[in-house]
Amino acid sequence: MENVVLVGPMGAGKSTIARGLAAVLKRSFVDADAEIERRTGVDIPTIFEFEGEEGFRQRETEMLRELLERENIVLATGGGVVMRPENRELLKQHCVLYLRVPVAEQFRRTRKSRRRPLLNAAGDPRQRLEELFRIRDPLYQEVATIVLQGRNQRVRDAVRAACEALQARRPDLCPLQTRRDEQA
Repeated sequence: MENVVLVGPMGAGKSTIARGLAAVLKRSFVDADAEIERRTGVDIPTIFEFEGEEGFRQRETEMLRELLERENIVLATGGGVVMRPENRELLKQHCVLYLRVPVAEQFRRTRKSRRRPLLNAAGDPRQRLEELFRIRDPLYQEVATIVLQGRNQRVRDAVRAACEALQARRPDLCPLQTRRDEQA
């Protein structure tokens, strides 16, 4: 069975929205980064510190491959999952929702976080977010089944928007009635 996968930049709300979407769809929620941390016993910044970004990306690819073999899940991925071609090929086999968030909103959501190794390096964090957006946005678009424009909204509204987009594009994955359907 095809899984639902959320991709997008750090601070897009992938984990939060995926958790809510999983509850609505009655599927299991899995967070790829949290699963890597659980299995290694250390947080992502520590993996970056000892193995570098390439070491982390290798772990991420192995985890993605394993998790996508499961059925009936809603998966939240890390922001850089699209950087490897093999990951993009894996993602394209599933229903991928790209949470596209403006850099200004990303910066607002992530500026105080100490758990973002790519932002905590030397340099201007906002400029780094802009650079990552330029590089990654076309890759997110490449794998996306659905692109959702991230706005500063309540979680339940974002989950509802994701459900409505799924119903419109992939009703087989989201056979639910929305309030709009009920009112018609």
